[in-house]
Amino acid sequence: MGVVEDGMPDRQRRNQNHRKLLVVAKDRDGALSRHQRRAAWLFLFIPGVLFVLFTVVPFMVAAVVSLTDYSIVQSPRWIGLSNYAEIVRDPFFWTAIRNTVFYTLLFVPLGLIVALGAALLLNRNVRIAKLFRTLFYVPVVSSTVATATIWYWVLNPQKGLLNAALGWFGIQGPAWLYDSHWAMIAIVIMNVWAGFGTNMIIFLGGLQGVPNNLREAARLDGANAFQVFWHVVLPSIRPTLFLVTTQLIISAFQVFDQAYILTKGGPGNSTVTVVYYIYDRGFGALRMGYASALSFVLFAIIFVFSLINMRITNKEES
Repeated sequence: MGVVEDGMPDRQRRNQNHRKLLVVAKDRDGALSRHQRRAAWLFLFIPGVLFVLFTVVPFMVAAVVSLTDYSIVQSPRWIGLSNYAEIVRDPFFWTAIRNTVFYTLLFVPLGLIVALGAALLLNRNVRIAKLFRTLFYVPVVSSTVATATIWYWVLNPQKGLLNAALGWFGIQGPAWLYDSHWAMIAIVIMNVWAGFGTNMIIFLGGLQGVPNNLREAARLDGANAFQVFWHVVLPSIRPTLFLVTTQLIISAFQVFDQAYILTKGGPGNSTVTVVYYIYDRGFGALRMGYASALSFVLFAIIFVFSLINMRITNKEES
């Protein structure tokens, strides 16, 4: 066994140095861990404060206001659940619900078909596909007011582009925004065009996660393109499909901008949606308490749909 000048054996000195290195490394890791925890809490603190100030506090204030008779210009007067009882008897609320459900039944399936169809067509690693992905996403980042203004002229019954295109095929186009039977359909068409880009991107992410070996195996078994899509692709993107469906339903129940800009709820209240009615009661009739109660009813409806989707998704994953 070798001995160094201070009389300590080499092995003992090496063990001692190793222990010192371990202590130093442990102290350094501990300091780094404390620094990381402080940084993590700092990053969480700022969004947490903003969430409390702009989400939790307004939510609690709205809950209290919904139990009062508050018209902005006067002090709130406590009335308990009277606003909620009035909602049940309000015929205009049920008109708004009926219009919103009609919009949802049209918007959600059409939005799914257009977004998924575009994703299937553009699920290719070629330059032209990347170009069209960008072009299809442009309406999503465009101003809602600008989009609605463009579509107001597109849907013009006399000089609009849509009716002109229908005229090429000998079809007499309707009055669209001026006809109570077609106004909501016109808003659905515009919103599908304006918003399918986001869902297309989500579907593209789901499609790119489908294993190619499953598709190849299905083709080798003699499956055609539709069978591959139905039996291989669609089951693989089912979680993505449920996610997009939930987003579309929530978006449908929150539709407001387009109905306000294009039709002002008309003609004949045919495009009055729940959110539009909340706006009208709150800022039109200055009934903030009633508008807050309507908002919580809408929140309950959206929550129920989200809960149903979560249960279905969890069941599929299990």
